[in-house]
Amino acid sequence: MNHGDDGNTSWRWRSTTVLGVFTLAAAALLGRVVYLQVFDNQFLQNQGKERHLRVVQIPAHRGMILDRNGQPLAVSTPVDSIWMNPQVISAVLGRVPQLAHALGLHTHDIMTLLRENRDKQFVYLARDLDPYAAQRLLALRIPGVYTQRQYRRYYPAGEVTAHVLGFTNVDDVGQEGLEFAYNNWLRGIPGAERVIVDGYGRFMQDVESLRAPRPGKNLVTSIDLRVQYLAYRALKQAVLEQGARSGSIVVMDARTGEVLAMANQPSFNPNNRRDYSANLYRNRAVTDQFEPGSSLKPFTIAAALLSGRYTPGTVIDTAPGFYEVGGYTIRDDSDYGAINLTTILEKSSNVGASKIALSLQPQLLYQTLTNFGFGRVSDSGFPGEAAGSLPAYQSWSKARQATIAYGYGVAVTALQLADAYDIIADNGMHYPPTFVHLDVPPVGRRVIPARYAVTLRNMLETVVSDQGTGELASVAGYHVAGKTGTAHIAENGGYSAHNYMSVFCGMAPATDPRLVIVVDIKQPSRGQYYGGLVSAPVFARVMTGALRLLDIPPDDLGNLTTTAYVVNLGHAS
Repeated sequence: MNHGDDGNTSWRWRSTTVLGVFTLAAAALLGRVVYLQVFDNQFLQNQGKERHLRVVQIPAHRGMILDRNGQPLAVSTPVDSIWMNPQVISAVLGRVPQLAHALGLHTHDIMTLLRENRDKQFVYLARDLDPYAAQRLLALRIPGVYTQRQYRRYYPAGEVTAHVLGFTNVDDVGQEGLEFAYNNWLRGIPGAERVIVDGYGRFMQDVESLRAPRPGKNLVTSIDLRVQYLAYRALKQAVLEQGARSGSIVVMDARTGEVLAMANQPSFNPNNRRDYSANLYRNRAVTDQFEPGSSLKPFTIAAALLSGRYTPGTVIDTAPGFYEVGGYTIRDDSDYGAINLTTILEKSSNVGASKIALSLQPQLLYQTLTNFGFGRVSDSGFPGEAAGSLPAYQSWSKARQATIAYGYGVAVTALQLADAYDIIADNGMHYPPTFVHLDVPPVGRRVIPARYAVTLRNMLETVVSDQGTGELASVAGYHVAGKTGTAHIAENGGYSAHNYMSVFCGMAPATDPRLVIVVDIKQPSRGQYYGGLVSAPVFARVMTGALRLLDIPPDDLGNLTTTAYVVNLGHAS
């Protein structure tokens, strides 16, 4: 038997079988290729698209915020954010140190991100990079590292307008102030398009536009940037000079209710995100409540006039300079004796205001204060605005009714005070405060008859005379009407003997008011604390500059040569 022939035959049979299998497999593959290329090429096209086509978002820039004269207050500038796909970059871990160095990060930090996000396909590495810096990083051609175009908010005036405008977060969404209040108006709607990218995620070619981006709308505010700068500088200087804890100022157009300027101290720079602190970015002029002290007295006098029982010449006996009510002693700085209502405002007599209030029906005083806007949020729409506090008259004791007359037992904000004084300035009409520039005259409501508003202005002019407590608020060439206010600050269930709120509220030109300004300074610590000494000079500086900037003609040519700032060594409440 020839076993060698049988072995050769078996080997040849096995070789032929294997060769046949491979030949059939090759033929099947070739047939599949021909089929896909010729008869079903859509499959390969779809697979290619899945690997190289991407739907990317087209950012839409946020609308600008402008002042009433078209000056930019907030703009959005293009920036790039760097992100990575951990599933891609994990295959080239040797390039991580190079990536970390380019971003100014530690290698360990990126490795930690990779480890914690290994199942994700999108992780931010850096936000808000300059586009040129982002392109330099992409030039390193590190697989799995990509850029995303976004916008960053920039505020040209910095801390000067910070509290009014607020700011946006890293995603350009409003967080505070007007940015938050008008976020839906300002924000843009991103677009989308299908593009081809290479293996490094770099854009190669547009394929299809899916949705066009829609930019946000611009917001034209009521703010006048010139007046805003003026108010901010004057307030900051006063807070520093007086060693005060904080301060606020509001400048309002008396004819429309438009807020021309609003500033606070301390402030912050909205361009520096590391500077964000709840204590700093709070807009104190609308959120912080305080007892207004004597700055509330004009509204007590308004109630007296509305009762029909009083005129500016009605005499009240304030002797001997103090008054006992319900176990509580109300005091004046001096014994003014028998004085009329005008002098009660001029000298800021607590005794006189208290006696007038107690002669009125509590409901009348309460209703008058309510009509002037106290105890409720204004219609400004500013986020976080406080309503203040005005207790229901049914709960008033005699002592409470007496102290409310001169600004204790109630709480207000600077904006509320400006809103209330604006009613006196605009002949008894109320126009809601607004931060948006008005193209048409607003619709107002009448609060008090015009004759009473004019009477109150004439009475308040005596406060800003050489005999009144607000002498330092005078402005050369203009009649000024206003009221000082000084109040102890309530602390721990009582009143501090050494901490005060110093206030001045006023308007000019008093014969036909165009501007209303309110200044409040909290806890001055350099010896002076009366509103007539601390806040009135700030009012005078800002009012003087604003009247000139707005080209408002003088109404008192007789005192054009009078020194605007006089040293007053006497007391002023």
